[in-house]
Amino acid sequence: MPYNFGVCGCCGALRPRYKRLVDNIFPEDPEDGLVKANMEKLTFYALSAPEKLDRIGAYLSERLSRDVARHRYGYVCIAMEALDQLLMACHCQSINLFVESFLKMVRKLLESDKPNLQILGTNSFVKFANIEEDTPSYHRSYDFFVSRFSEMCHSNFEDPDIRTKIRMAGIKGLQGVVRKTVNDELQANIWDPQHMDKIVPSLLFNLQSGERSERTKTESPVELTERCFRELLGRAAYGNIKNAVTPVLMHLDNHSLWEGKTFAVCCFKIIMYSIQSQHSHLVIQQLLGHLDANSKSSATVRAGIVEVLLEAAAIAASGSVGPTVLEVFNTLLRQLRLSVDYELTGSYDGSTNIGTKIIKAHEERQLQEAVIRTIGSFANTLPTYQRSEVMLFIMGKIPVPGVHPSLPATGSGPEGTRMIQVMLLKSLVQVTAGFQTTNMLTALPSSFLEPLLSLSLTEDPEVRLLVLQILLSLIDRHDNRPKFSNISIISDISVLKLKVDKCSRQDNLFMKKHGQQLYRHIYLGCKEQSSGRQHYEALFALLGLLSVELANEEVVVDLIRLALALQDLALSTDEALPVYNRCAVHALSAAYLNLICQLTTVPAFCQHIHEVIEVRQKESLYLLPEDVFVDNPKLPTSLERVEGDKLFLQSKITEVLGGSGYNTERLATPYYHHTFVFFFLFVLFCFL
Repeated sequence: MPYNFGVCGCCGALRPRYKRLVDNIFPEDPEDGLVKANMEKLTFYALSAPEKLDRIGAYLSERLSRDVARHRYGYVCIAMEALDQLLMACHCQSINLFVESFLKMVRKLLESDKPNLQILGTNSFVKFANIEEDTPSYHRSYDFFVSRFSEMCHSNFEDPDIRTKIRMAGIKGLQGVVRKTVNDELQANIWDPQHMDKIVPSLLFNLQSGERSERTKTESPVELTERCFRELLGRAAYGNIKNAVTPVLMHLDNHSLWEGKTFAVCCFKIIMYSIQSQHSHLVIQQLLGHLDANSKSSATVRAGIVEVLLEAAAIAASGSVGPTVLEVFNTLLRQLRLSVDYELTGSYDGSTNIGTKIIKAHEERQLQEAVIRTIGSFANTLPTYQRSEVMLFIMGKIPVPGVHPSLPATGSGPEGTRMIQVMLLKSLVQVTAGFQTTNMLTALPSSFLEPLLSLSLTEDPEVRLLVLQILLSLIDRHDNRPKFSNISIISDISVLKLKVDKCSRQDNLFMKKHGQQLYRHIYLGCKEQSSGRQHYEALFALLGLLSVELANEEVVVDLIRLALALQDLALSTDEALPVYNRCAVHALSAAYLNLICQLTTVPAFCQHIHEVIEVRQKESLYLLPEDVFVDNPKLPTSLERVEGDKLFLQSKITEVLGGSGYNTERLATPYYHHTFVFFFLFVLFCFL
């Protein structure tokens, strides 16, 4: 039924022209759709008389409101189509009042309980959002639209298909609001918490609850949401990152989504890849702050946050951790220390009162491993000089007897101190992995090496092994370490394809300053009764790396002297070493002398070493690595008589090396090893 606004034709003729033009776009039957010819006339009139545009909008709004009330939804669709076309065509000074009418009509549709009208209103708003207006707007507000579109994102409509359509409309609407407001300084700031606290959770809700479409061509709510979320984050300037990320943290907290980790990691991968790369450190700082704020949350929550940090650090560009590098590591180390205390005391406050939250030790261990991995991931993003700073920083946190006596003890006593040592050394293993430097004096300064070697004197075998791993990482500059992973007698070491560079002046200075300390460390490590197969394999690798990375003639002689001293250690009955350890030291000494003799390329030296090895292969396999460093070594019950041709002779080695031009005076010097006092006196002497 067409509209009739007059009793007679002459009354209709007296109506304003803009009203008649508007009326003429509506057909008798709404099924016929917009009268295109009359719409063209209305558009031309609006362009010719832009001062009438606001009246056209008001009149269309009036008609739409009446049609909505009368449930004439066909005419409603026609009115919105007309509004869309006018918006696309008109960019005059008086567009603002027309837009107010347009937004009023969109709001009317969004307030309806009819899904089709909500979707219709949203589609019109999205078209409007993509229009770049020529004139600024001073008083326009989008608060209602943010709230309404957010509600639509959470629609619980019974019909799943309609529910999906409403949610997708809500997502598109939010995307439209962001596009319309993010670059308009005259608008209310869309980045304000009051808006972000609605927009971001609405997007995360849909990102979490839906499935991606794999075979269909249509976009799923999850895919649309991700695209919208990425666009939002990509538009975030430096000062807006925090307001965009904070609701994400709150959403993950409120819905217990840290524990599963998968969704939390997914969210922050989107964030890290979407924001401008120079802002990455801001996200990392927020995550660190959130980790601190959750210090007394369950281990699974803290581990989830740490796992997200791990992923974020892997994505962040080199150096993007920002100016507070040490604060990053300080936070992680603090969490590590807290976790150790929680594990050992069994509560978050150090008490055992009834009602305190139960600590699950295995969950705390998982958290500790996650923190250590994250420390390594952060370190890998840093340049060499900053990584050196981090190494010193971590070393300064390790409780070392006699070196860091001022450090406060953990609340869990000696066992807590031991666990902290282990955890922080594991962190150093991560930080030093792949560390490359041309100057050993800067890679291993005294302030780092001294406490590290002090830790090598502890009785704890795990601590000693970690110290060895750190030394190996720092000394290995040419990826030779894997070639020394197994202790064996190799007849021709050329198969190892070792990379050997000439020892530089800096390397010579380093070995003059610290060589004796390193030899002492190796000797005492072999002397420990609690040393096992892994320790001996690491000690052999350390000897091998010193030989190919830092050896000059003097160092070669010192290393041979050390190998012979190890043989004497294995022969000594004063040390009360178990049979396995004595056999292991013999085997280690044999394997190393076999290596160093081939590196020196002195034929007579090589001949003597090979002769002794051949005798052992015939008579005493338990003195060679192939029979000692296996899962089930076959060892004698006692090791009383190892003598004669089974031993490497100092006199013979001195003779053949001297004949080849080596200064062998040091080989005749007894190797002092009976007391730790000598070690500390020697260290003191080095610094005088």
